[in-house]
Amino acid sequence: MPEPLPAHRPTAVVVGAGVTGLLTAAALTEFADVTVVERDLLPEGPEPRRGVPQARHAHLVWSGGVRAFDELLPGLVGEIVARGARLAHIMGDMVSRAPNEIWFRRFTSTHHRNLVCTRDLLDAVIRDRVLADERITLRQDTTVEGLLGDATRVTGLRVRSGSGSGSGSGSGSGSEVLDLPADLVVDASGRGSHAPRWLTGLGLPEVTEREVNAGVAYATRLYRAPGTTAELGFPLVNVQANPAKAPGRGGIILPVEGDRWIVTLSGTRGGEPTAHADEFADFALSLGDPVIGELIKCAEPLGEVATTRSTANRRRYYEKLPRWPDGFAVLGDAVAGYNPVYGHGITVAAQSALALRKVLRATDLAAPGTARRIQRATARPVAAAWDLAVGQDAFYPGAGDSPPTAVERFLARFVDRAVATGARNPRALGALLDVMSLEKPALRLFSPDMLIPMLFGPKRPHLDAPPLTDEERGAAG
Repeated sequence: MPEPLPAHRPTAVVVGAGVTGLLTAAALTEFADVTVVERDLLPEGPEPRRGVPQARHAHLVWSGGVRAFDELLPGLVGEIVARGARLAHIMGDMVSRAPNEIWFRRFTSTHHRNLVCTRDLLDAVIRDRVLADERITLRQDTTVEGLLGDATRVTGLRVRSGSGSGSGSGSGSGSEVLDLPADLVVDASGRGSHAPRWLTGLGLPEVTEREVNAGVAYATRLYRAPGTTAELGFPLVNVQANPAKAPGRGGIILPVEGDRWIVTLSGTRGGEPTAHADEFADFALSLGDPVIGELIKCAEPLGEVATTRSTANRRRYYEKLPRWPDGFAVLGDAVAGYNPVYGHGITVAAQSALALRKVLRATDLAAPGTARRIQRATARPVAAAWDLAVGQDAFYPGAGDSPPTAVERFLARFVDRAVATGARNPRALGALLDVMSLEKPALRLFSPDMLIPMLFGPKRPHLDAPPLTDEERGAAG
C-alpha cells in the first residue's frame, strides 16, 4: 500500500529580518513553512547594515528576554555568549544611579542576568541560528508593495524583488514584482512600518496612535577598554536622567566583546549631546555624577561619534481596532517603539514571539479569529514595557499633548519609593527587577517583598557615591 502523501503545511510570510522578524519566524516554523522578506542585503557576520542604524548605540537584553530567547531557541543564549557576549548580573555587575539620583547597592542575591554585547553580534548569531532552519526561506533585497486580500482576510504580500529594490533608489530596471500567497502575514518591519496605510487601503479604520516624546538625543562613541578592565570584567556603569530636572542627561558604559566599551550619552531638549568628538567626554563629566566622564577621559576612542534623535515612545493600538483581518498580525517596533534608554525593545520582541507561539499551539494558524488572538496576546508584553517607559518620559516638558494624569503621577511617586527601597534592600530589589526585566507584571511592586521593606525597614543608608571597588578604579587607571 503506498505511503500517504504528507499533509499540506500552512505558509507564513514575515516582513523584516531584524530581531523581531527572525524570532517570529523561528516561532512559526512549528506550524508553517516561512518566508522572510527583507529590504536589505544581510551581512555575513557581525557587521552593521543600513536597516539598523541604531545598532551603534548601547543595547542589552533584560532577563525576561534572555529567558524568552532560550525558550524559543534552546541554547541560543549560550551561543551568543560563546561568541563574546556576557551575562551580567544585575545589580552585582552594574554600577547604577536611578532617575531619582539614588545609587543602587550591588546586591548579588537576585537571579537577574542581562545579556550584553554589540547589536551587530546579537543580530549575527540570531541570523545564523534561525536562517539555518530549512523551513525558512529568506528573500533579501525585496520590498513590500502592499497586502493582498481584503478587509476580512489578508492572503499574502505583493513585493518587488531584485536590483536594489530596498535601496530607496526607485524600482530598478531589473526588478520583479510578484505575489507571495500566505496563510499568515506578520509585519515585523520596525518603526517605519506601513501597516497603518496597508490596513486603511483594505478599507479598515485608522489605528489609534499615541506618542510620548521626551525629546531625547543620543550620542555614542566606541572606546578601547582602558587599563586592565577587560581582564577584570568591568561592571556596566549607568547614570540615568532625572525627569524632575530638565533637561535630563544620562549615560551608560557598556563593556562588550573585543575589549571595547560602548559609551552612550543622552540628553533631552536643551541638553542634547552633540556629534563633536572633542565635546563628548566633557558632556559625560556634566552628568548628575561625573563617573562616566572620569572613566573615559583618558581612554582611547575608536572612531567618531554617532548620534540619533529617533527615540520617541510611539504605540499603535492594533488590538483595539473594531475590525481585524484574518491572516495578518503586527509585532515588535511596528506596534510600539520605546525610548532606547530603557532597553526593552528586544525583550518585548522575544516575548511577543513566544505569545504568538502560545496562541498557535491552541488554535489553527488559518482559522477565523486566530490573527486577532495573536494581536491581543502580543499586546501584553508591549503594554508592560510601554507603561514603564511612559511612566518616566511623560514627565519631561513637551513630552505629550497632555500632562500626566493623577493616576500616572501617583504611580510615578510610588515607583520612586520602590526604587529608593530596592536601592538598599535585596528583597525589594528582586521585586523591582522582576518588573523592570518584564518577567512579572507591575503588581509585583505591591507584593510583601516590596511593601514590608518600604514601610517598615530595616533601611540601610543610601550610598552617596558610585559603588566602584578600589580594584575596579585601579583597573581603569
